[in-house]
Amino acid sequence: MTNWQELEKKYLFNNVERWPILPVKGKGSYIWDENGLKYLDLVGGWAVCCLGHSHPVMTKALTKQSKILVQCGPQSCNQPQLQLAKLLVKISCFNRVFFSNSGAEANEGAIKLARRYGKLKLNGAYEVITTLNSFHGRTLAMTAATGQPHYQDAYQPLPTGFKNVPFNSIDAIKNATTKDTCAIMLEPIQGEGGVNIPDEGYLKSVRQWCDEKDILLILDEVQTGIGRIGTMFGYQQYGIEPDIITLAKGLGGGIPIGAFMAKEKCSVFSPGDHGSTYGSNPLMCATAIAVMEYVIKNDIPDKVQKAGQYLIDGLNKLKSTYPFIIDVRGRGLLAAIEFNKDIALSVKMTCIENGMMVNDVKPNAVRVMPPLTISNKEIDEAIGIFNKVFSSLKI
Repeated sequence: MTNWQELEKKYLFNNVERWPILPVKGKGSYIWDENGLKYLDLVGGWAVCCLGHSHPVMTKALTKQSKILVQCGPQSCNQPQLQLAKLLVKISCFNRVFFSNSGAEANEGAIKLARRYGKLKLNGAYEVITTLNSFHGRTLAMTAATGQPHYQDAYQPLPTGFKNVPFNSIDAIKNATTKDTCAIMLEPIQGEGGVNIPDEGYLKSVRQWCDEKDILLILDEVQTGIGRIGTMFGYQQYGIEPDIITLAKGLGGGIPIGAFMAKEKCSVFSPGDHGSTYGSNPLMCATAIAVMEYVIKNDIPDKVQKAGQYLIDGLNKLKSTYPFIIDVRGRGLLAAIEFNKDIALSVKMTCIENGMMVNDVKPNAVRVMPPLTISNKEIDEAIGIFNKVFSSLKI
């Protein structure tokens, strides 16, 4: 056991099956461990490092803002907060923004806003319909919202007010809707659920149902937002506009920031209804501005479309070679490889041994969510490592 593993065992909660490496440096699409070994990173800080590791625009913004103002609290606005809010409203269909520290907090805030709307506009309606295999965060309420029993069972009884129904079924949503329903919350593509892509027309049907019932549509774009699937926001690919959206991950490129945005009709908070000590932190907002401006100026979503297709084409070639690969799916730079057996852990560990980091998102599937700046040469390297790993498996 190495020194860091001894420290982990002694001081940290045993709540995660951690990888057998200790990252100490990152640059672009690569990470180096404590022994100087180099890894191609197809996890990207959990779909967070949209510009790769240690991008100069981020380090410059962090350094500059740290010399000006780091924290001022929620009692006042600050310039980076206002500039970032203006930028996000300009490039989206929303009118107002609240900044948080994480995706889970953004989702909590969105649910609070929807419940407040239900209380004021829908005769006290408070229930939110979510879907099975969704993932909305690790807080207690978001555990209830997340439609995966293995996350929920240890914490029963959970907060009430959520109904988990099958994903990709408009009938299931209609059947679950009652006079107490204030909102429906969905991921445009289920990330933690296994990169599950909805059928054509599903999100439009949900939008139409929300309009018919005068309830809110919340899209959790913590993972799909900021270019991840080839457009700035995922909703832009489905021909709809949600009432509320949640963001995090790529918004800050690696620094802890989240946000929820809403249209004017449901922006019903009054002073005191919601808050956050570190939300709108100037240091985080200034860095997020630098990330967003780089994404916009360099048309990263368009590059993601091209790189994503290149990645999927390469993975499909592997699928045609190895019979145990039964599906390759994804959009942009969010993709999964599904196997006919529960070999994902073995694939992940063998990839690590061969210098590449992937995520075993399901027992029978691995997920890749690399930096949005990954090159075709690096994708070729990834396909080569996958090929080496797959050819070594005893199946």
